[in-house]
Amino acid sequence: MAKAYGSSLRWGGAIAAIFACTPVFAQESGGSASGAAASQDEGEIVVTARRRAESLVDVPIAVTAYSGEQLEASGALDITDIGDTTPNVTIEASRATNSTLTAFIRGVGQQDPVGGFEPGVGIYLDDVYLARPQAALLDIYNVERIEVLRGPQGTLYGRNTIGGAIKYVTRRIGTEPEFSARGTIGTDEHADLILSAGLPVGDGTFRVGASGARLSRDGFGRNLTTGLDNYNRDIRAGRASAEINNESNFFLRLQGDYTHDQSAPRGGHRLIPGLVSGTPVLSDVFDTRGALNFPEQDIRAWGVSLYAEYQPSDAITLRNITAFRRDRTRGPIDFDALPAVDADVPGVYRNRQFSQELQFLYSADGLDALLGAYYLDARAVTAFDVRLPGGLAAFTFGGVDTKTYAVFGELSYDFSDQLSLSVGGRYTWDKRVSDINRGVYVGGGGSPFFGGTGVLALTQSDFEGQRTFRKFTPKATLSYHPARDHTLYLSYSAGFKGGGFDPRGVSTACRNPQGAVCSPAELFDFMGFEPETVNSYEAGYKASLAGGQGSIGLALFHADYRDVQVPGSIGTVVGGVPTFIGITTNAGKARFQGVELEGRWTLGRDVGAVGDRLAASWSLGYINADYLRFIDARGIDVADRRKIQNTPEWTLSGTLDYSLPVGPGTLGLNTTLSYRSKTQQFELRIPGLDQAGFALWDASLVWRSDDDRWSLGVHGRNLTDKRYITSGYNFLRQNADTGDFVLANGQPGLNSTLGAEGVLTAFYGNPRQVYMTVGLKFR
Repeated sequence: MAKAYGSSLRWGGAIAAIFACTPVFAQESGGSASGAAASQDEGEIVVTARRRAESLVDVPIAVTAYSGEQLEASGALDITDIGDTTPNVTIEASRATNSTLTAFIRGVGQQDPVGGFEPGVGIYLDDVYLARPQAALLDIYNVERIEVLRGPQGTLYGRNTIGGAIKYVTRRIGTEPEFSARGTIGTDEHADLILSAGLPVGDGTFRVGASGARLSRDGFGRNLTTGLDNYNRDIRAGRASAEINNESNFFLRLQGDYTHDQSAPRGGHRLIPGLVSGTPVLSDVFDTRGALNFPEQDIRAWGVSLYAEYQPSDAITLRNITAFRRDRTRGPIDFDALPAVDADVPGVYRNRQFSQELQFLYSADGLDALLGAYYLDARAVTAFDVRLPGGLAAFTFGGVDTKTYAVFGELSYDFSDQLSLSVGGRYTWDKRVSDINRGVYVGGGGSPFFGGTGVLALTQSDFEGQRTFRKFTPKATLSYHPARDHTLYLSYSAGFKGGGFDPRGVSTACRNPQGAVCSPAELFDFMGFEPETVNSYEAGYKASLAGGQGSIGLALFHADYRDVQVPGSIGTVVGGVPTFIGITTNAGKARFQGVELEGRWTLGRDVGAVGDRLAASWSLGYINADYLRFIDARGIDVADRRKIQNTPEWTLSGTLDYSLPVGPGTLGLNTTLSYRSKTQQFELRIPGLDQAGFALWDASLVWRSDDDRWSLGVHGRNLTDKRYITSGYNFLRQNADTGDFVLANGQPGLNSTLGAEGVLTAFYGNPRQVYMTVGLKFR
C-alpha cells in the first residue's frame, strides 16, 4: 500500500498544505437520518453513511451530503444536478428517457441499462436498494438529504456498491401540521408544481403525510418527422406515508411512492450524414428525425416500504426494512435517427423486486456494533426488436431472476477519545438464472410481440443458464482524532459485483478456437461473464476549523479491480443474416487511484452591508484510471488502447455564496462554475462521440423570509449554453486498436455494421435553462 501511494501522497500532501490556510468543505445537512434521530448544530453536518447518525467530520468515509434546503436554493430539479459539484462522480440520464439513470463513481458504473447487468453504484431510496437503473433517476421533491458515498461500500450496503452509493432520504412528518407549495416557471414552457402536507393525529404519535409533483417542460428541440417535442418533460409523481413516532424509542413508517413519466422519447442527433440517402446533419443538436414512435413511451414505477425502528434500551436499536418495487418502461429507440426503418428498436423493460433487511445495533462503552441480514428476490425482463432494412427484425427476450442472501456486520471500538478501530465484513450468496431467446423475423413490420406479423425464419438463441456466486468482502478502518473536529483515517475495503449472462447474446455466434460449433460448456462460457471484484485502500483527513467557519475533506484512494465487466454490443452478420449481438468482456485487471478534495470557508461577514456573509466552497477530483490487462476477441492484450468509460480525469467546481438581510428576510446569491475533463463513452475511442473537456456555469438568486414561510428565487443553469455529449450509439466499423472509422477492407471511411445508413448518434446535456421558483410553507 505504501508503495502504491508513494507519489500520490507526496503531491496530495502538497495540495493539503496549500489549502490548509483556507480550509473548506461543509455541505450543510441535517434532519432525521435513516431512522436515527439526528440534529445539526451550527457548522455540524450529520449523515448516516455507516447506518448510524454521525457528524460528517467523524465519518471515515469520503461522503458528500446535500440538504433539501441546499437543493432548493440551487434550483436542483433531479439527482443529476448534484453531479457537477461532487468529485469523481458522473450522474446522467441514460440516452432515450428521462427516468433511466447512468451513474459512475470513481470510474465504476453501468453505461448500458439492460436488465442482465448489475449497476456498479447502489441507489437507495430511504434505505431501500433500487436493483435496476430504470426509474432510478429520482426527481427532487420532499427530500431531506442526499448523500454520495464514494468507494466500495460492500459491508453495510452490500449489493452492487462496488463503486459507491447514492442515498436519497425523504423528509419525516413533523410534530405540527404543515403544508408547503413550490411552483416553478421558466424557459421552454417549464412549469412545475410540488405540494406537500403532514398532519399529526390525536396526541401526535400517529402522523400522515403526502406529497405530489407535476413536472413539465416543452422540448429543447423537435422531432422533425413525428412533430413530437424532443427532450421534453411530462412527469406525475407522489409519495404518501403513515408514521408512528413517539419521539423516544419507536418509529414506524409505511410509505408508498408512484411515478408516471409520459415524456416523449428522446431522439438522438446524427453526427454523420446518411450513408445511403445522404441526409444532412441537422444544425440543432436537440432536433431529430427518427420516425419510430412505437410503443408510445410510457414509464411507470411504484413501490411500498415498511421501516420500523425500536430502541428497547439506550444501548440497543432494532431495525426492519421491508420493501416491494415494480417498474415498467415502454418506448422506442431509433438508433439511426432517420425516418427510414434502418435500425429501429421498440423495447420494453420490466422489473420487480422484494427485499428484506434486519439490523441489530449496539452502542455503549466505546463499542458500536451493527449486525444484519439481507434478502433480495428480483426479476428483470428485457424485450426488444432490432428492425433492419429488407423487413428483417431480430426479436430478443431476456429474463434474469436474482436471489441474494447476505449477512453482514461491523464493530467499531474506541480505544481512547483519539483512536478507534472498525472491522467488518459481508458474506453474499448470489444466484442468477437467465433465459435468453432470439428469433429473426421476416416481413410483417417486426415480431408479433410488438404487433408485427413477421414470420419466424431463424432461431439464434434459446438459452437457459444458472450461476451461483459466493463472496466474503471484508473492511477495516483505523481512525485517529488528533484534536476535536479533526479526523485522520486509513481504510481497506473489498467489493463484489455478481456475474451473469448477457441478455442480448446470440448463441449461434459461438465458435470454439477450431471454428466448430460450441459445446454446451463452451456456450455457457460464451454467454456468461464473471463477477467483478475490487480491493480498495483509502487515506483521508477531515476537519472543521475556526469554530465552524470552514471545513476540509481530503481523500486519497487506490483500488485494484479484477475481471472488470465491460458490456457492449455490435452489429454483425451471423449465418449470413445481419443482426445485433451483445458481447460482454471481463477485462482482467484495472487500477484506479486518485485524490478528492472538498472544502468550504466563510470569507467574511459584514463585508458590504451589516449582517451579510460571503462564503466559498469547492471540490476537486482527480482519478488515474487504467486497464492493466484487457484481452479482446482476437486474444490480444489491448489494455494500453482502452480507457475507462464515463470517467473524466479531472472534476472541479467552485461556488460563491453571498447573503444579506433584505426587508423581513435574507437574499442569497449563489454561483457555481464546474469543469469536467474529456471523457470516452466506451472503452475504445469513438471519433465525434467522445466529449472534450468543458465547463458549466450556474447561478441562483433566492429571497427567503425570516419565518421561512415565503421564498422567491431565480435560477439559471448552463448559462453559457454549452453543448456537451452525455451518451450515444455507434455502429460504424472501427479499427480495433485506434478506434478510427474504417471500411470493410480496413481503409479509412465510414462503413455501417448495423443498418444501411450508419449509426453515430449523440445525446446532449441540457442547454441554458432559466426559471423562477415561488415557495410557501405553513406550520
